Amino acid sequence: MFNIPEHIQATALLFQTQQPDPISLFIYDLEALQQHVQNLVDNLPPRISLYYAIKANSEVDILNTIAPLVDGFEISSGGEIAKIEQCKYKKPFVFSGPGKLDSDLKAAIANNVEFIHVESLNEIKKINQIAATQNKQQDILIRINPHLPSHLLTKLSMAGTATPFGIDEQDLHLAISLVEQSPNLRLCGFHVHAMSHQTQVNQHLELMQWYLKQWQLWKSWAKYPASLQYFNVGGGIGVNYLSPLQFDWQDFCNRLNQLQSKFDDMPLLRFEMGRFISAFCGYYVIEVLDIKRSHKKNFLVCRGGTHQFRLPAAQAHAHPIMHFPKAELDHKISNEIYDIVGQLCTPKDVLSRDQKLNNIKIGDLLYLPLAGAYGYNISHADFLCHPRPEQLFVHRSLNI
Repeated sequence: MFNIPEHIQATALLFQTQQPDPISLFIYDLEALQQHVQNLVDNLPPRISLYYAIKANSEVDILNTIAPLVDGFEISSGGEIAKIEQCKYKKPFVFSGPGKLDSDLKAAIANNVEFIHVESLNEIKKINQIAATQNKQQDILIRINPHLPSHLLTKLSMAGTATPFGIDEQDLHLAISLVEQSPNLRLCGFHVHAMSHQTQVNQHLELMQWYLKQWQLWKSWAKYPASLQYFNVGGGIGVNYLSPLQFDWQDFCNRLNQLQSKFDDMPLLRFEMGRFISAFCGYYVIEVLDIKRSHKKNFLVCRGGTHQFRLPAAQAHAHPIMHFPKAELDHKISNEIYDIVGQLCTPKDVLSRDQKLNNIKIGDLLYLPLAGAYGYNISHADFLCHPRPEQLFVHRSLNI
């Protein structure tokens, strides 16, 4: 069972009393976010840095909370450059992703992007040309699509197979040579973001060991191997949406530190994590509009839906649902199994299935935890022209 803090419940109930219509909203606990990120940073081994991939949640209050604690941001568009410019803390940033627009690259270079992670041979040529127009030498990392052992892959893999991401390992010699022939580029290392949703510490450590062995080989292909110092190993650490048991970050970091000691030529490692940083601080709260039964199945029709919180549909899971009856009832507790659905005119608008809930009434609030990453920001919020949900940021004692 997932915990919904009392101050989150109180915030939702107060908001409900202030609205003329039934509610749907996101609540973000910024103090919990700060504590979580601090814990991540405190456990990092030496010579390893942490960047926040803002695609997970780029709300400015989220960025202002995370920025003082992490080493920088990872962005993937000109729009995300604009987002980090709104953050009151100016942090280094790196630019990743396929299909970068010329205008975005120009803006990134003009704003002193730390590294551009190049995704193709054509992009190498393009960045060199743009850097030349600004009389700059741009630092880059080559994103590699390596031949990964299949047992190290997860359900969402972006390497080891045909993909638009990165440069195939078999073409890495050519990419390195092209960069070395580009007067306005400087190769500083490599980037591999192979997967998402990794929840197994042992498997992720095995991946790190494989990366570090490959690092020795890959950098040897450069004309000046000693000039390559940085290895961005992406993110990939997942969130368990079906159980409170999560990836053991402390154990992972302790064992990663031991692993580092086995290599003489260690790069400066970087993690760029999104989901594992911001997911835990967010809650999607929806009000029950109707209770109905159809073909021997019970439904709770709620304000909002997958157009506001696309994550369950995107992940194809039954999202956990927490319910707190507003008052103790005199009669016997009524346990029922429900599917929780939204307001859209499609049978695919399902947030969760087969949830056992007690004493549900119209007007009750349901809480969906783990909604702080890839939730509202990936959703099709304008579908059916329903009002957009409110987003509340709970500060309590925190100054951001």
